[in-house]
Amino acid sequence: MDHGFKTRFDQMRENNPASLEAKQPGQIVPNHEVFHPIGYARNLCLVWPEGRRYFFNYAYLIAAEFLPGPDLNLIRLEFSSHQVVLKGYELEALFLQLLDHLPRIITAIDARYIIDRTQGESLIVNMEVEKPKN
Repeated sequence: MDHGFKTRFDQMRENNPASLEAKQPGQIVPNHEVFHPIGYARNLCLVWPEGRRYFFNYAYLIAAEFLPGPDLNLIRLEFSSHQVVLKGYELEALFLQLLDHLPRIITAIDARYIIDRTQGESLIVNMEVEKPKN
């Protein structure tokens, strides 16, 4: 007889009939702490200065390209259904975050409101979403 066997009656006597405690070496017991908790879907939301919003799921991000320029940098994101072009200043840090699917919201600002570009943060001044022509 298996000594690790516990009946529902035994669990009820211990006042925990839903317990999954009886784990012996080699016995598989579902442990929900091992799995990631329910979280948000990995989406990237683009927000324009006038309030327009557009979001993409990171699962459909196929490729990304960073193009440094003398003044403006450019990031090109290739999704399965669209191409996104981000133009701005100091975009290399943002590109590395996109590599790890970290940014949830990218907000563009009007170029006339940029006072100081030497702060080291990424500043997006133009975003374009294009659907490829088939």
